[in-house]
Amino acid sequence: MSAVPDIMLNNGKTIPQLGFGVFQVKPTDTVEAVATALATGYRHIDTAEMYGNEKEVGEAIARSGLDRAEVFVTSKLGNGSHRPDDARAAFAGSLAALGFDYIDLFLIHWPLPTKYDGDYVSTWKTLEEFYRDGRARSIGVSNFQPHHLRRLHEECEIPPAINQIEVHPYLTQDDVRAFCAEHQIAVEGWSPIAQGKVLDDPTIVSIATSAGKSPAQVVLRWHIERGDIVFPKSVTPARVKENFDIFDFELSGQDVAAISALNRNERTGPDPDTFDMMPG
Repeated sequence: MSAVPDIMLNNGKTIPQLGFGVFQVKPTDTVEAVATALATGYRHIDTAEMYGNEKEVGEAIARSGLDRAEVFVTSKLGNGSHRPDDARAAFAGSLAALGFDYIDLFLIHWPLPTKYDGDYVSTWKTLEEFYRDGRARSIGVSNFQPHHLRRLHEECEIPPAINQIEVHPYLTQDDVRAFCAEHQIAVEGWSPIAQGKVLDDPTIVSIATSAGKSPAQVVLRWHIERGDIVFPKSVTPARVKENFDIFDFELSGQDVAAISALNRNERTGPDPDTFDMMPG
């Protein structure tokens, strides 16, 4: 079993650099998918209230035989729960669904820049409550741009431990990553292979052929070597295991640079500066 590196967060906690994501995994498939991931060696699971599968993630961990402390679990605040009282109720709901008395990492899922008059600051201050009372061991944000992060830096007491953003070779997010590095905010990358769009890229295919690895393994290794935290998703057991098998090779600096040079600033998901979707 390969050893997954840990990333030290700005509050002294650590997070496994490779995790398993359950976005778009149906609740009926989640227990089995997470069980496969845990059996493979993953010890970091990323879910969210909006994914609708927190309960099943908790069930899989409970059935695994692993101690709760051995598995790092992230969940996220739903877009309909930004107001402080709503956030408190939603967080309690996530704890209950997971069956936990604490969550390792809790994130604001989207900044929603015009909903609630752009008041993600009061939402963040509510997450600070969860951190102070120990029910959230770390708190962070997702899909925050530098100007969103700057407001938190200027107006709040506790800095985000993590910013989870869309990152892949066609969207390298250099400006966001630079701001996060300056302020000791770890970067997590969602959609790490751009929903498969990068896997046929000739540069990546060539590097994969030379390395004797799959294009997906090469892209995930690129994330690891850049220092990003990454959590690929799959419900196919062979793919779950393949995604974990990325610690027995390294990319050259030239390979990392070549993959980074593929950047097109091309998103597969929404733009955080304009996305204000509310469920229902």
